[in-house]
Formats: sequence, C-alpha cells, structure tokens
Amino acid sequence: MVLTKEILEHIEANSQEALDLLMELGKIPAPSNHEEKRAAFCKEWLEKQGAKGVYIDEALNVVYPVGNVESGPLVVFMAHTDVVFPDTEELPMRVEGNRLYCPGIGDDTIHVVAMLMAAKYIAQNNLVPKNVGMLIVANAGEEGLGNLKGCKKIFEKYGDRVTEFVTFDGPFGPQATRGKLAAIAVGSKRYKIEIDTEGGHSYSMFGNRNAIAYMASLIDTLYQIKVPTRGRTTFNVGLISGGTSVNTIAQHAEMLYEFRSDNREDLAEMEEHLNAALAFYATKGIKVTTTIVGNRPCGIEVDAERHNALITRTQATVEKHFGFVPTTGSASTDCNIPLSMGIPSVEVSCGRGGGAHTREEFIEIDSQLPGIKLAFELILHHM
Repeated sequence: MVLTKEILEHIEANSQEALDLLMELGKIPAPSNHEEKRAAFCKEWLEKQGAKGVYIDEALNVVYPVGNVESGPLVVFMAHTDVVFPDTEELPMRVEGNRLYCPGIGDDTIHVVAMLMAAKYIAQNNLVPKNVGMLIVANAGEEGLGNLKGCKKIFEKYGDRVTEFVTFDGPFGPQATRGKLAAIAVGSKRYKIEIDTEGGHSYSMFGNRNAIAYMASLIDTLYQIKVPTRGRTTFNVGLISGGTSVNTIAQHAEMLYEFRSDNREDLAEMEEHLNAALAFYATKGIKVTTTIVGNRPCGIEVDAERHNALITRTQATVEKHFGFVPTTGSASTDCNIPLSMGIPSVEVSCGRGGGAHTREEFIEIDSQLPGIKLAFELILHHM
C-alpha cells in the first residue's frame, strides 16, 4: 500500500496528537529491565485506538499482532521503550524553539511514537497484511545491560517464521542531509570481572596483596592487546570500583569490560585474549571471578537478494521523506538477533536529533512528521 492522499492527510491531521503523545510518553521513566510503566502506557493507548489482542509478554514487550500470526511467514516491526537513564521518577523535558529536550527522546521515544501512530491507523481501518502476519512490538531491553532481551524473546517464539525485520531506532543528526541504515550486526561480549585478595591494614599489614593494584595491572594488560583487523573491533573498560578506605589494603575490586566487533572471528579472538589474561592473573594466588553480563551476536550470511531488497526499499523511503539516500553500515541494535539467524533486517531512523545517551538529548520537532510518514510507508508496504 502506498501513502495515498487520504493517508497523508490523516497523518498531517494527527500531527499534534503525535507530538502530544511524544511529550507524554517521553516523560515516563523506563530504565532497561524496568520498562513496566511505559509498557502499561503503550498497551492501554493501543487498546484505546481499537487495537485487538495487544499483550505484554514476560520480557515486557508490548506486542500488537496484526493478521494471521499463528502460522505462516511473519514480518516484525520494533521500536524500543527503554532508555539508558536510571531515573525512576518523571524524566525532565523542555522545549527550546524547534528542539524538544528529554533523556531518551530520540533513542528511542520518537520512534516508538511513529510506530504507534501507524499501528493506530491499522487498527482503526481494520487493515490486514497480505500473505504475511505482522507483529508491531514496543520492545524492552535494547539498551546496555538490557542485552536485547525483548528482541530475543520475540525470536524465541517466532524466529523461524520471520522473513523480514525492521527496527526504528536512533535519529539522524540535526538538520541531517545524510545518514545511515544499520544492516550489519556489531556483536559484543560484556563481562563483570572481580578480584579478591586478603587485604588488610595499610600499615600493619603492608605487603599483603591489594585487589585494586591487581585490577589496575589487569586493565593495563588488556589495553596492550592488539585488536584483530578482519572487521572493526573495539574494547573498553567502562566502570571500576573497589576498596574500603584510604588506609585499607583493598580486598575487592571489580570492573565492567566489553569488546565489540562486526566479525565473528574477531570476537572469538578477543575472547581468547581475555581468557589468557585472566588465566595469567589467576596463577598469582588471587581470586578472579568472571561473570558475563551481556552477549550480542554478530550476523551470519543473509540471502543477498532479499536483504538488498529490504535495504533498497528503506533507502528509497528515507529519500522520499528526508531528502537523502542513507548509506548502510554496522551497529549494535535489535537487528543483531535476526541477523544472527540469517533474517533480512534493517535499522532506520524516524527523526533528527542529537545528544543521544546524555541528559541533553533532543529531537528536532519538525522532523517528527516526516518520520511518521516513513514508518507508515514501511509498515503499510505489507498491506
């Protein structure tokens, strides 16, 4: 289904409702693994628009099934409800000219709203996709230690039947005249690493092993690693903690460490490097504990014809509504899960903004309307 004059008039007539929805939803706190409030809001909102069969699953996904989802092929559209911020109270919001500022507003609230507005149109017009079933999902757990839990849950249940996947995520830059689609998965492993020693009083027990010193040495060792170069590979220590006081030899220290790559062999090599370093420090008579806290897979080979068709269609839709043809690139998104199963997948933006993952995150208000048109066109393509 193309965007007819009637559909375009509907979108424009409801633009204020979409902005109001963005401002209401954007204030609702939704740290990863605690998206209950946003999930409840989205479910109730969809039901008020006439959507049938909406449910919240165990992962806190809000799922709107459209057409026959019990058998046969499926297409899946997603936008994630969680934000990186730990706030449990209302998120701060302000408007300055054409900018709407709020933590998480571009990543990913503007995209959730674009998808919800398309879902409303489908529900109110009793539209049914042709030859496929459809899942419209406001999913949980995309960010950080959410570990893609929402997307994983959908593919645990429906994965072998999904033929195409689109996630609306991450805005184009401010006043963007260029941008990219993510169609290649950047995999990652994330670890909590702990070191424990006997510790003791800094004066009377001087000479006892210090967990912080060993942790610092381990970090230095990890940073001497030469990364493999089959793909783009990176690593980072993002958080360290430990010790008791200035006059205490630290008994405990811990850190969060990650490595990423868009190449499976590189990921495996990075894991080998890490394991070798950990084994070396374990020989020093200290206790080294490693816990995996995040695991995002790389992609595997995808049917080129089907994948390119999805990419080309998405690029054409971006050009139509934003005025430029985006390039394709790699990223760590909900696409990681279907791409790791060989399913054609793409991540695309529905707005312009900046400051992602900061307290000064913003979207450009006038980019919401073309973003909604983009979401409508991609989703209604199957009607």
